[in-house]
Amino acid sequence: MKNYFWVFIGIFASSFVYQTSIQTGKASYYHNKFEGKRTSSGEVFRQDSLTAAHKNLPFGTLILVKNLKNDSTVIVKINDRLSQSSSHIIDLSLKAAQKLNFVKSGITTVTLEKIN
Repeated sequence: MKNYFWVFIGIFASSFVYQTSIQTGKASYYHNKFEGKRTSSGEVFRQDSLTAAHKNLPFGTLILVKNLKNDSTVIVKINDRLSQSSSHIIDLSLKAAQKLNFVKSGITTVTLEKIN
């Protein structure tokens, strides 16, 4: 009986951690010089799309991004790679930055949550 209890606790805990997969850090947005260039996934980058670059999330992953300075949110699709040496956790398209209201400042603090 004890073994079943620990199996249940393990499954419950792992599902809770998966659902609350959140990362916090700095976000920036792409410079216009990348418009029309190919991303790491092979897609053509467009500033008017809701896409982003991340260091290691799989291409096609949907992420809920929340601006911690003003509570605005946007859902973006990962379609590019961010340099491993970058101090930012995500680089967003201009449209996504506009929805998060940080174009003027250029950088903001965000949380990322994977959409199941």
